[in-house]
Amino acid sequence: MPANTIMIQGTTSDAGKSTLATGLCRLLARRGVRTAPFKPQNMALNSAVTVDGGEIGRSQAVQAQACGVEPYTDMNPILLKPNSNVGSQVIVQGRAIGNMEASVYHRYKPEAMKAVLQSHRRLSEQYDCIVVEGAGSPAEINLREGDIANMGFAEAVDCPVILVADIDRGGVFAHLVGTLALLSPSEQRRVVGFVINRFRGDVALLQPGLDWLEQYTGKPVLGVLPYLSGLHIEAEDSLTRQNATGGSHAAERLRVVAPVFPRLSNHTDFDPLRLHPQVELTLVGAGQPIPPADLIVLPGSKNTRNDLAWLRANGWEAVIRRHLRLGGKLIGICGGFQMLGRELHDPLGLESEAGSTPGLNLFDMETTLMEHKRLERVEGRLSVADAAVSGYEIHMGVTSGPALARPAVKLAEGNDGALSDDGQILGTYLHGLFDHADACRALLAWAGLEEPAPLDYRALREQHIDRLADSLEQHLRLDRLAVWLPVLQR
Repeated sequence: MPANTIMIQGTTSDAGKSTLATGLCRLLARRGVRTAPFKPQNMALNSAVTVDGGEIGRSQAVQAQACGVEPYTDMNPILLKPNSNVGSQVIVQGRAIGNMEASVYHRYKPEAMKAVLQSHRRLSEQYDCIVVEGAGSPAEINLREGDIANMGFAEAVDCPVILVADIDRGGVFAHLVGTLALLSPSEQRRVVGFVINRFRGDVALLQPGLDWLEQYTGKPVLGVLPYLSGLHIEAEDSLTRQNATGGSHAAERLRVVAPVFPRLSNHTDFDPLRLHPQVELTLVGAGQPIPPADLIVLPGSKNTRNDLAWLRANGWEAVIRRHLRLGGKLIGICGGFQMLGRELHDPLGLESEAGSTPGLNLFDMETTLMEHKRLERVEGRLSVADAAVSGYEIHMGVTSGPALARPAVKLAEGNDGALSDDGQILGTYLHGLFDHADACRALLAWAGLEEPAPLDYRALREQHIDRLADSLEQHLRLDRLAVWLPVLQR
């Protein structure tokens, strides 16, 4: 087996694959190993723009940061962005090639595998080590045929596999043994060891189970990773609804409220708000009461017209108008920005059925979805406070109208978004709006927070990645892992 590629697969979704891959990327980078992350196929609505102008899953962009390298499209050659219960936009090596229903994509998989292997080959020529993240579980019987996300890829490139399970869910031994039992003999041989994630308590009490697992399967336990309270590694496709709030009195915090659209995209835009000690972030799902707010944020969407219909059906339109009458602030990001105009047009049926939908009519503008997707990293300054801002644009909508004459962001080349005449409503296409410390502070002050504390989100993310890597250094059996990954011995 090639020593420069190792794959991490999980017994379930959210078992800890992204977390383990991110920590291993940083651990290797610390040793001077030129490392790159890789995920053959990713299904997620959180994405990032790469340095070569494409689109990949957000988790691979974070893993690239852990490696100390820029993210490239080859790091996630197949990205599926669901826009309905049965179909997704298919992105190959950073570029959208169209929408496919699940049955159509299944037939397309052989072509997708060619792109996957091509991207992996290119990365292998540039880096010493490739840390590969699987998707879901390798034991999904209905998905085994033509698999490119898990064992299908591992078999194609002949790489070792680590199997990770989350003990905090319960049933960890059944998860590991059951998953292994459902693999083919060659796939079983490919699994070189287990990692147990999110363990709480005294590991000595777990030892009899670990001994049994090793004896029963003939495979080593490579580590038991502790539950790291408060660890923040950007989520791939699951939305954490727990609020991270600080301050000694609720009155000292800014109340931020946002709807959880059925097709919400890039919810990582909320992460700096969730982590800010002076912000109380409330994410509101279907049928839930909408609490009072100082700031309402309408996030991105992969199906803007349908999510706007959901917004109306859940009572948000009346709440937003009352919020504005009382002097509250409103931000629309990407799809949320498009909702603020007079109309949204999808003449080609790119996100759903072809047609038009009346917008919230808060900006004098309209948006038309076009086949070409804009993928761009941008920098500029906020109009509300002349503060530096940086982010990325990922959208198929082309917006026009008089409202754009007063932009929300002045970019190095051109302008972005809109700011209402009364200064209450800000709309922008920039994802990562709150990531820059200056922009975050300026926007929180604009929304009514007195003396916002600074929060450098990128630096904070670095701290969490380092904390994760420190834990792996302490709790992984690196001597056992080095048998399959000799670069660890550097």
